[in-house]
Amino acid sequence: MRIFRLVKIVFVMLRFGLDEFLLAHERVRWMRVPLNILLFLRNTDKPRAVRLRLALEELGPIFVKFGQMLSTRRDLIPADIADELAKLQDQVPPFPSAQAVAVLEAAYGKPLREVFQSFDETPVASASVAQVHFAVLPDGREVAVKILRPGITDIIAHDVALLKVAADLIEWLWADGRRLKPREVINEFEKHLEDELDLMREAANASLLRRNFAGSPLLRVPEIYWDFCSTQVMVMERMYGMPISQVDALRAAGVDISKLAANGVEIFYTQVFRDGFFHADMHPGNVQVAANGQNAGQYIALDFGIMGTLTDTDKRYLAQNFIAFFRRDYKRVAEVHIESGWAPKDTRVDELESAIRAVCEPIFDRPLREVSFGRVLLRLFQTSRRFGIEVQPQLVLLQKTLLNVEGLGLQLDPELDLWKTAKPWLERWMSEQIGWRGFVKALRAEAPNYAVLLPQLPRLLHRYLAGDNIDRNEELLHKILKQHKRFNTLLTLISLMLLGLVAFEIFIFNLR
Repeated sequence: MRIFRLVKIVFVMLRFGLDEFLLAHERVRWMRVPLNILLFLRNTDKPRAVRLRLALEELGPIFVKFGQMLSTRRDLIPADIADELAKLQDQVPPFPSAQAVAVLEAAYGKPLREVFQSFDETPVASASVAQVHFAVLPDGREVAVKILRPGITDIIAHDVALLKVAADLIEWLWADGRRLKPREVINEFEKHLEDELDLMREAANASLLRRNFAGSPLLRVPEIYWDFCSTQVMVMERMYGMPISQVDALRAAGVDISKLAANGVEIFYTQVFRDGFFHADMHPGNVQVAANGQNAGQYIALDFGIMGTLTDTDKRYLAQNFIAFFRRDYKRVAEVHIESGWAPKDTRVDELESAIRAVCEPIFDRPLREVSFGRVLLRLFQTSRRFGIEVQPQLVLLQKTLLNVEGLGLQLDPELDLWKTAKPWLERWMSEQIGWRGFVKALRAEAPNYAVLLPQLPRLLHRYLAGDNIDRNEELLHKILKQHKRFNTLLTLISLMLLGLVAFEIFIFNLR
């Protein structure tokens, strides 16, 4: 079966003239002439990016999803191809209802009528990996049931194996193939698919996002009903809302569109900088708005298969980058890149500063509302490549999400000034993280550790100075003292004791 699939892939690629990507190398360029003679059905009158999109759509849902993922790697592929692949729509015919029922009954080990009070066999949404049905639980709660597509694991395994073969060919045939890192891109794609094939993982993502925004007037996330979930089935609260793309209908329902756009920006920055956990697939199909009742105007998040995460270090450096950029402090942007490890330590600050200035300075000749900060990040990624900067995967996902957020915001309110909305929030966040509030917050978080360490300091210090072996429980002190020279060990000890006393007081205060 795999050989027939491979033959179809080759035929589709040749029919849409995609051999120009593979046969550009001088070693095989001669093959293009006989191919042009032999293939009479070639569709080569459209631009290359359009032909690539059409070919992926014809090859099926897995290749469509691969094209969608590839469109986010704008640091690797030309802009015209990235823009065209972003148009790919994951619209897949639903699988038969009988198969959906069979998957559910196999997951629950009982007839469907014993699980749900009612189950709508007509799906409300269908994608390449799963489809969604509405149902009612025995206690009357209305739910949405997401069901994994039967046999999808084997289909994905076959197609990913073929994509890996294609990646090897690209590296061998295409002069620029190695720089594009096709194998790494395919591996990243395979990882995303593995995550999406485990609906328990998606349910956990939704649960965490819901907890992060508990009580928020800005965003609603459906509740997960864990007793009904498995790796193949996810059951969540049914949400009622309008697609965010229906701006006129939302306006007619009385939703304040300008406020909605500003709230979207705040939600994004809250997820990124407060939580370090953000919805990374915020296209219009995954975002709705409550239009009626007490929740009118609230965003509704759907589909949690792709989520991004950032470490505290990532968040801090990103915030510093954004604020330095807004202040046109390009030297600080360059320094942050090096301090964070995104750029090699031996990078010259002045050279990186000059390159960043060339990207950013023309932007400030225009009103800020006309500036796409997602595209600015993209150009920074592309410019910094010559300095040996390896683009971090989490930042690429963030850049893609930022483009989505900007697109949604400008669709809602063309006059939206992204920085007018975001800058005060970022500066307040930075103050809380780096100022005295941040110090107290960090000290409070470390208070239990210092409370345990403080009584042991004299004994641990004696063992350290005597050269005794340090066991794992003493690694914290060892690391701290190792950073200091012998002559200021006493000063380090005094500092530790003072910090420990303060932390201990905070710890005791919190227990009261």
